[in-house]
Amino acid sequence: MEDREYLNIALAKMHNGEWFGWRKEDDNGDIIPNDQRMTYANIIVHDSSITKPTEADVNAKIQELKDAEQAAINKKASGKQKLKDLGLDDEEIQALTGA
Repeated sequence: MEDREYLNIALAKMHNGEWFGWRKEDDNGDIIPNDQRMTYANIIVHDSSITKPTEADVNAKIQELKDAEQAAINKKASGKQKLKDLGLDDEEIQALTGA
């Protein structure tokens, strides 16, 4: 996943609903290209009951997502190794897990 995808998911997990969006223009009124809009600096909050999270909070949530993704990868590898230790070969493991 790209950093901007992590950013989008992290923000979505912080509150319910469509509470945030991305600025379309910079402070000078110049249009921000779509591929450059999804950054912390360009977050806008649509819900007045929610304050913009700090960059540290957003980065912590992104790291949490990355850690969970890596943990899932590690568990999958560990599970495959345990099946090999039980005597299954790669074809048998693939037939059982689909991976």
